[in-house]
Formats: sequence, C-alpha cells, structure tokens
Amino acid sequence: MTQQTLYSTGASTLEVNKLLKNTYMLLSMTLAFSAVCAGIAMALQIGPMLSIGMSLGSLAILFVTLRKAESAAGLFWVFAFTGMQGASLGYILNHYAGMANGPELIMQALGLTSVIFVTLSGYAITTKKDFSFMRGFLIAGLVIMFVGLLVNMFLGNSMVFMALNAGIALLMTGFILYDTSRIINGGETNYIRATISLYLDFLNLFIALLHLMGIGGDD
Repeated sequence: MTQQTLYSTGASTLEVNKLLKNTYMLLSMTLAFSAVCAGIAMALQIGPMLSIGMSLGSLAILFVTLRKAESAAGLFWVFAFTGMQGASLGYILNHYAGMANGPELIMQALGLTSVIFVTLSGYAITTKKDFSFMRGFLIAGLVIMFVGLLVNMFLGNSMVFMALNAGIALLMTGFILYDTSRIINGGETNYIRATISLYLDFLNLFIALLHLMGIGGDD
C-alpha cells in the first residue's frame, strides 16, 4: 500500500468519524428538543386536527431543511422540523397517557426504541457492512405501509392497524441499518441530512412500538 493510499484512507476515516460525531450529537439534541415540544403540546391538550396540521406542516419544513442542509441555516430548520414533529405527537401521547399504566407504557416504548436503535446503529458502525442492497425493499415496503394506513383510515380495522404497525417497526429496523451504513460507507456526507434520516427512523419506530404495545389497552 502506497503512502498516498494510507493518507487517503486515514483522511477518509477521520471524515467519517467527524460525520458520525456531528450526526449523533445533533440527533441527541433534536430528540431532546422534540421531547420538550411534545411535552408542551401534551400540556396544551392539542386536538387531533391540530396534530394532523402540524404533521403536514412539518413536511413542508422538511423540504426546506433538506434544501438548506449545506448552509448554516440548516441547523435552524432541522430544529424547526423536529420541534414541529415532536409537538404533533402531543395528541397521540395524551391518548396513551390516559390509559391504565399509560406513562409507563410510553416510557417502555421509548426505552425499547432506544435499545433497538443503539444496538442496530452500533452493529452497522462496528461491522461497517454495506446495507445499500436493502434500499429497493425498504422503499417498496414503505409505500405499501403508507397505502395500507390510508386505506385503513376508512376501514378502521384494529387487526390491520396492528399488522401495519408491526410492518412499520420492522421496516424502521432496516432503515436504521441502511441509513447508518450510508454514513459509514460514504453514501451520505452531510450531517444534517444524516440526522434527519436517523431521527425519522427513531421516531417512526417509537410510534409503531407505542401503537403495538398500547393496542391491548385501547378501547
């Protein structure tokens, strides 16, 4: 191996490590900010329509965030996006908090999500495996789950709802591996975009697990 190759490899490793550090630092801050915003929304007792409105509004903010990801303004927009996302959970969290052992249920879902996320991310970082082959399957699965959720909005079938959330939870485990792998193997070089991807993986996994764990006590 030539000296130039050794230098390039070392520089590449330093860049990846820096990207990982910045990504997980920003991810931890955005998750904490989302939790604060969710707590405020719960205290304000937001309704379902406002929750849906904030979810849709966050999609518009997400578009801006991705456009601004290469600039310093990207940091403001990523917090605007994650804050809106967190606040939109207020209604759902209040619903489950009102159930028997609701607060414990929410904490259990959050704890399980954290364990799964850390374990899968750690595995991808440690092994440095390339999970890019999963891209087509994950996108196809996401489209199927989205269509299924839209259809079930009209059907209101609890068994279908549970099956769809189980599918979403499984898909998110795949996305955690895929998105972490992209950071490690050069598929993503911007820490704001990387943070958004992992944030959405974490959030959707948490919501799916919360639905699955809470459905037994849902009226």
